[in-house]
Amino acid sequence: MIDYETYAKIKNYNEKEGLNRNQIKELTGLSYKTISMWLAEKSYRQRKKTDRSSKIDPFKKQILQLLEKYPYTAAQIFLRIQENGFDGGYTIVKDYVRKVRPAKTKAYLKLSFAPGECAQVDWGSYGSVNVGSTRRRLSFFVMVLCYCRLMYLEFTVSQTMEHFLACHQNAFDFFKGVPAKIMVDNLKSAVLKRIVGQSPVYNPKYLDFANHYGFNIVACNVGAGNEKGRVENGVGYVKKNFLAGLEIPDFAAIHPAARNWLDSVANMRIHGETHQRPIDLYEKERSSLRALPVKEFDVATVSPVRASSQFRIAVDANRYSVPAEYAGAGLLLKTYPDRLCIYSDDKLIARHVRSYDRHQDFEHPDHPKELLKWRKKARDQKIYMRFLALSPRAEQYYRMLEQRRMNPSHHVQKIVALSEIYSSEKVARALEDAFVFQAFSCEYIANLLEQRTRCLPEPGALHLTRSEDLLDIDIEQPDLTIYERKVHGKQK
Repeated sequence: MIDYETYAKIKNYNEKEGLNRNQIKELTGLSYKTISMWLAEKSYRQRKKTDRSSKIDPFKKQILQLLEKYPYTAAQIFLRIQENGFDGGYTIVKDYVRKVRPAKTKAYLKLSFAPGECAQVDWGSYGSVNVGSTRRRLSFFVMVLCYCRLMYLEFTVSQTMEHFLACHQNAFDFFKGVPAKIMVDNLKSAVLKRIVGQSPVYNPKYLDFANHYGFNIVACNVGAGNEKGRVENGVGYVKKNFLAGLEIPDFAAIHPAARNWLDSVANMRIHGETHQRPIDLYEKERSSLRALPVKEFDVATVSPVRASSQFRIAVDANRYSVPAEYAGAGLLLKTYPDRLCIYSDDKLIARHVRSYDRHQDFEHPDHPKELLKWRKKARDQKIYMRFLALSPRAEQYYRMLEQRRMNPSHHVQKIVALSEIYSSEKVARALEDAFVFQAFSCEYIANLLEQRTRCLPEPGALHLTRSEDLLDIDIEQPDLTIYERKVHGKQK
């Protein structure tokens, strides 16, 4: 049975905020069946009380006396009333003890911050999202200025160190300044180790980042989420107000939507604690923020890698090329949220746009050129050696080609190909003949070989064996009168 306040929340989530049963289940912790039952009810109804006796009724007075005497646990109460004849179960004892001695609510001090004094950061997660042909977990980074409650929001598909630091940089750019300190949870990107009674051991990379931007790191106590309640509330607000019911077709689509939500909703609303708009209070806090440094901190994660025999390195289930001459070499990889930079010693040899898809291969068009160049040289050398084997005068023929032709290798390649069509002996003879006529080209060798292939035997004399086969040609006398007629015609 739920109380009226819970019933009102269920109705409000469904009718006003448009949440479905599964979303209400996550917010309230009630079962799907219970939520469906109360959504079907038009009004709240209380369960009818029945006057049923309970096995614990005769022992209630004794339980109250025990609790007044000492703060016993329900288990201790259960053992003591069993000695007096109680034969019921432990559950009804525990429920009654909880009822007559409600749990004490832990008190917390309300934290106050001066303008520019502090910001709080935290990560949030919300299901998964399409990235190319795969899906990745959707994460979001939230930073809140503690005085004005101005919020910065950025979505990522990873919570690694380079993303953590890059989100800080983007938040500082958004706020146009840096607070004096930043409160963080005990995530490994910020705190490596906590020992009772000792100061936290901070991640060296994050400590260098803090020194570069001039802020102090303040780590919350273990299990004390209330110490950074502003950002905790901010994470919950993002889930309930922005992400709840939002259709995200692809990861790239969420960034403009998030920025629009920040500028039009989150930072423009009347805040429940300050009763002012965060953007208005920010104008008072802005002058108290520290100026941004001239040079940005290098947020890259640096790691040693080794290129494969196919001159590739692997990052996040993808492969990226390096120049072919570095195949098998040990290299240095600098991983940024948006790009990858690969170094040999201090020399940048490759740069790629980082992909969050999976099982993709990215090859820069210039990287295999050196390999193809060496392969061409090896192929040309092999063809040249075959050319020299055709004839003792082949090397001399090549020297003449170098003198008379712009591309001697092309002619050599064609002549070697002719030796596969014709025989090597015929090509060797053609080379010998070429020296006689001082003709140096593959076209001449091909023409000579073709002519010799088509060469017919020399024809003999024609012998006629029968008299009727003799040629008997009669030629008529020409008519010369035509010329006389033309002459007389001119005289007239």
